[in-house]
Amino acid sequence: MRQFVITCALALMGLTCYGQGYQNPVIKGFHPDPSVCRVGQDYYLINSSFEYFPGVPIFHSKDLVHWKQIGHVLDRPSQITVKGGSPGGGIFAPTIRYHEGTYYMITTDIGQTSQGKSGNFFVTATDPKGPWSDPVWLTQSGIDPSLYFEDGKCYMVSNPGNAINLCEIDPKSGKQLTSSKVIWRGTGGRYPEGPHIYKHDGWYYLLISEGGTEFGHKVTIARSRTIDGPYESNPNNPILTHINMNAQTNPIQGVGHADMVEAHDGSWWLVCLAFRTQGGQHHVLGRETFLAPMTWSAEGWPIVHNDGTIDLEMKGVKTLPQVPQPVAYDQEFSQNQLGFEWNYLGTPATENYSLTARNGFLRLQAGEKKLDEFGSPTFVGRRQEDIYFQATTRVEMKEDAQAGLTAYMCPTAHYDLCRVGQELRLRYRLGELCHETTVARLPQEAVYLRIRGDENHYYFSYSTDGNSFTECGKMNTYFLSSETNGGFTGVYFGLFAEKGYADFDSFHYEEVKP
Repeated sequence: MRQFVITCALALMGLTCYGQGYQNPVIKGFHPDPSVCRVGQDYYLINSSFEYFPGVPIFHSKDLVHWKQIGHVLDRPSQITVKGGSPGGGIFAPTIRYHEGTYYMITTDIGQTSQGKSGNFFVTATDPKGPWSDPVWLTQSGIDPSLYFEDGKCYMVSNPGNAINLCEIDPKSGKQLTSSKVIWRGTGGRYPEGPHIYKHDGWYYLLISEGGTEFGHKVTIARSRTIDGPYESNPNNPILTHINMNAQTNPIQGVGHADMVEAHDGSWWLVCLAFRTQGGQHHVLGRETFLAPMTWSAEGWPIVHNDGTIDLEMKGVKTLPQVPQPVAYDQEFSQNQLGFEWNYLGTPATENYSLTARNGFLRLQAGEKKLDEFGSPTFVGRRQEDIYFQATTRVEMKEDAQAGLTAYMCPTAHYDLCRVGQELRLRYRLGELCHETTVARLPQEAVYLRIRGDENHYYFSYSTDGNSFTECGKMNTYFLSSETNGGFTGVYFGLFAEKGYADFDSFHYEEVKP
């Protein structure tokens, strides 16, 4: 706080006080495929959302270090209908760009349906907080589309196969104006994807990722004097990777899928995804958003911090004047709508969720689907953001109801602390393996449920007074990991109902220092 006050005072005197150092990731938990744009001295960043709704979270920052979520780009069924519980489907790798007063978000709808369509589309807004338009559908296929504007023209790049394709489109109608042309196949790594075009000192730069969004991920770049090529590969590729970093000494792995931005002071920065390993070689938080400083070599190639690697503690790095944005989550369900941190599994049946049926409570009414089923069960959750954490909720329910708190990865991988009538049960679903055991009898209507975590385990406990908790089981984190289950998301802590209805009057999440 003292540093923030000093920064403000210097700013009032017309002086600039740059920040020093920061903590990675800059956006924790399942926030992959970051894309960033600058408008004046404001920065906006978006992420993939896959099978969760609302889709494409959007953040604002003044310094690229501190980010505050300001909404979702896809927040109504007229824009997108998402099938919940479908790992590998949903909204992939969006890009955000700004041009002549309009914000553009372009993305891919994989294996889903929206107004009977799937594929690439963009939406627009004059305010990044929204509302954003309904989709404008595009012809060029492939994942990870991006836009580049120049001289009254709008270009689109994507990966329809094993190469990056370019075409010109109409930025209003979406009509493809030129045929698709292959402009680069990368350096030989599998899955050349995540393309973005920039122009710097007369060169067009094409930034992509290769190697798959796993331990072999990397960022590569090429350049050309003309936008449609030919592109020459940087002789020092990759410019960012942790392929040779041992997970035991550097827990940041799977580094890739980047986007670059020139800050308002002329410095250059790169945002990328990566994941933090725990308990060995697995991760449960999903792919997160990291930040790295960038410079240009004398030969005109980008150089990423520390020979193309990043750290959790970015010590000594000069940043923009840091402007903290404290985030105050409403965890008492006292507002008329849920905070931006909450998501549903797929497009929800809104009649099953109410903040008005009982003042100060979130009422969940069971629907047709259960957590084990693909679709949209009665579930609302928020991301696990820390390896060491504690999540607690208080729930009231009648004897004929069934509801609880879950550590959820996908329909075939979740741990649930579930009240069924007067019984409290701990259950797990791991692929084809299912188990459920009664851990307590609870004659009273209200109970506190808690999940605590560390590198290796989730610990489950309950309380009748909110003070004294009884541990009733633990489960390995590994079995909820991406390495075990696949998919592209991370663990959520969800409130759910599978029979009758339940009233939740609080949810508290906090990082716990080891």
